Amino acid sequence: MSEHIANLIWERGSAPFDYKSYSRNHLWDFGQQNTLSASAAADFLGDPSKVDPEQAFVAALASCHMLTFLAIASMSKLTVERYEDRAVGHLGKNEAGKLVIAKIDLHPKIAFAEGQSPDSATLKRLHHKAHQECFLANTVNCPIETHL
Repeated sequence: MSEHIANLIWERGSAPFDYKSYSRNHLWDFGQQNTLSASAAADFLGDPSKVDPEQAFVAALASCHMLTFLAIASMSKLTVERYEDRAVGHLGKNEAGKLVIAKIDLHPKIAFAEGQSPDSATLKRLHHKAHQECFLANTVNCPIETHL
């Protein structure tokens, strides 16, 4: 088994520590001088210019799906030239009334090498297999739908 480490760093600074005043800004440190500024979502008093945990969650799932899709396409002798996705996470309440990412929609747009244009049935099969094999999709319980 492998480990995947992220260090989080937050400091109060000079702001009062009451709910509406303290900063939600913090750093995600992935090591080797690879840091990312993060905050809460703007709806939860965060800085909208920084990535929030919900966006990161959705991006991580979309990234895992893409990386798995690329591996499957490569093994299927299909050459992918470009892959773009507009992943959308939908915040909602679960059956216990708690806020959760209730659903994620993926909207991949894929360009294949010249002369390669898989039909829609093949694309659906490849995306279905990518979903089944994606480590993160296998970890979460919200529905993840791919819209082609």
